[in-house]
Amino acid sequence: MVQEDLDPEGLARRVALSVAADSDEVGQLVGRTLIGDGVWDYRFASAIKGYEGWQWSVTLYRDEDADTWTVDESSLVPTDAALQPPAWVPWKDRLLPSDLSVTDVMGTDPDDPRLTAGYKPAQAGPQTSEAQQAPGDNEESQNESASDDADGADEETDGAVFRLVDRSGDDKDVHGQEPNNQVSLDAQTSSADLDEAVDCFALSRRHVMTAEARSATAKRWYEGQHGPKSLSTRTAKGKACETCGFMIPLAGDLGTMFGVCANRWSPDDGRVVSLDHGCGEHSEIEPQEESHLWVQSQPAYDDLHIDVVRQKPREERPEVELMEQMESEDDSED
Repeated sequence: MVQEDLDPEGLARRVALSVAADSDEVGQLVGRTLIGDGVWDYRFASAIKGYEGWQWSVTLYRDEDADTWTVDESSLVPTDAALQPPAWVPWKDRLLPSDLSVTDVMGTDPDDPRLTAGYKPAQAGPQTSEAQQAPGDNEESQNESASDDADGADEETDGAVFRLVDRSGDDKDVHGQEPNNQVSLDAQTSSADLDEAVDCFALSRRHVMTAEARSATAKRWYEGQHGPKSLSTRTAKGKACETCGFMIPLAGDLGTMFGVCANRWSPDDGRVVSLDHGCGEHSEIEPQEESHLWVQSQPAYDDLHIDVVRQKPREERPEVELMEQMESEDDSED
């Protein structure tokens, strides 16, 4: 729409009034802004109920050569004081674990921050630079060089160098670093200890949890209903899971705080519980002593007594008498 009107404010107001449902919904001019290249943005206060803090926006274009104004667009826009809906969140981020059923499959993203690459023990190699061999070197030469380097020392501890190789083929040390593809372990660490640690913590899996993910898991478990703040812990009479014979400890750093309940009579059976959690089925809680006294409770319905109810006097009316007489005659004929 092109107008030769030299009053752009009046033009913008008429445009806003044409869009609004009522003339009272367009308030006073709150400002105008030169966007650039002859484009102006005129703002009017909104008086629509429920749209406090919103403004009517009318965009005009000024053609200086033709001395005309062109209406580009009009809309209702929010300001910082406007009441707006919350930011849109993808459906996958809105889901809670309680929203899923046993048949739902979410899958794990390849870049899940909770996971990191797993590791597997590689062939022990020498620590000296002369023993750095190419991938094509045979295993026998590596073993001979390693034994020469460790000559005169304990064969399991001193002079041992180990590598942990992830599934992708990149060499990394125990701490995830890459110091020339090798790392010298402490003198007290042997290859058997390393293999035992890998097997114990299942580090040979393709992915393992990161330290941050384990910390978040521990926080979630500890603050949940199987932690020390649960109602069952208050009724456990000071008997914690740490001293219960039905508690199966966990391996790794989580084992310092949690275990698995294996008591079939406990409400926590088969669940991870904190060591300071408790329930009424602790292995050291003795059962209540049986009493030989019989306590008679009051019956729900008293059927030992008969209530005598006085019968209401019979009302004698002619029509009732006649009907009873006819019924008695019919019974006698039968």
